[in-house]
Amino acid sequence: MPNIGINVNGLNFENPFVIGSGPPSTNAKTIIKAFDEGWGGVVAKTCSLPSTEVINVVPRYGKLRNQKGDIVGFENIELISDRTLNQWLDDFKKVKDKHPKKILIASIMERYNKDAWQELTGLIDATGVDMFELNFSCPHGHPETGMGAAMGQNPPILKEVTNWVVAATKKPVWAKMTPDIANIVTPAKAALEGGATGVAAINTIPSIIGIDLDKLRPMPTVEGYSTPGGYSYIAVKPIALRMVSQLAKGIPGIEISAIGGVVKSDDAIEFMLLGGSTVQVCTGVMLHGYEMIHELKDGLSKFMEKHSFKSVREFVGYSLPFLTTHHDLVEKRLAKQTNALQSNRDNQWSGNISAETEAFVSN
Repeated sequence: MPNIGINVNGLNFENPFVIGSGPPSTNAKTIIKAFDEGWGGVVAKTCSLPSTEVINVVPRYGKLRNQKGDIVGFENIELISDRTLNQWLDDFKKVKDKHPKKILIASIMERYNKDAWQELTGLIDATGVDMFELNFSCPHGHPETGMGAAMGQNPPILKEVTNWVVAATKKPVWAKMTPDIANIVTPAKAALEGGATGVAAINTIPSIIGIDLDKLRPMPTVEGYSTPGGYSYIAVKPIALRMVSQLAKGIPGIEISAIGGVVKSDDAIEFMLLGGSTVQVCTGVMLHGYEMIHELKDGLSKFMEKHSFKSVREFVGYSLPFLTTHHDLVEKRLAKQTNALQSNRDNQWSGNISAETEAFVSN
């Protein structure tokens, strides 16, 4: 029986499947439910100091369906947690009391202020969480105030803020990357230079889910208006796979918690083959429930048995060497054609000289 556990940054995940920051990790009750069901880790919904508390609106979700009616994309305009920090501090303690060996990751966000980041880190650190994830990538609402993706798109600031947090805790720190950038490797390197022990990628993609053609209003509609939100679920997986592979190839040895469109075990395994050591799921859980963890674990075990992998680490990044440039693909194809042509030339002369000579005569 293969071992589906993995050690990341000195922490033992019983399996590589992690609830991503969002509604499925919105309080102690939901986090404990996830752990009871069998998830290896949970990233709590992003929290902040009281001075940065937010107000969420309703409705705040939108779905994109294909012609058969199946959901393929999901948009949200939800902000970080609208619960108080004191509530979160109590919840973190409750979760660790209930599941002391499970991996609980606090997601935090603040304005560009050293004291604020370090105060928030210190307060949460004291509750016993295992790790921090820095939200540098929320694509809506927060960038308007210089937070979220606004920081993630500015490598010098990202590096500085990461360093503030690293100085305030001895726990591992992941930086959550925005996909809304030309080269995701650049901010990831900045995060590592700031002391991060890994990255999570990707967050949701800036989007508009659609227009209500009866009311002529963009969706989701709040009092007749809307705003661009974050796009997720199945449709973003190819984009996320590309960005995870870019990180893994661009920064060899980097710890990546891969995110983007995971619904079944095959999806998660693809991310791992391209460099993800853990895989986060958020929208998938919102639409399919916490119990999807059972198929994820069973599917991973069967895959490992099929390929004779004894540990998860054996195949993390296994498929990366087979990704190359288009120029290299052309060179490989030309080389194959040249070899085939040479082989064909050799076969033209096999010993029946008179008949083979006649094949080259035109009259």
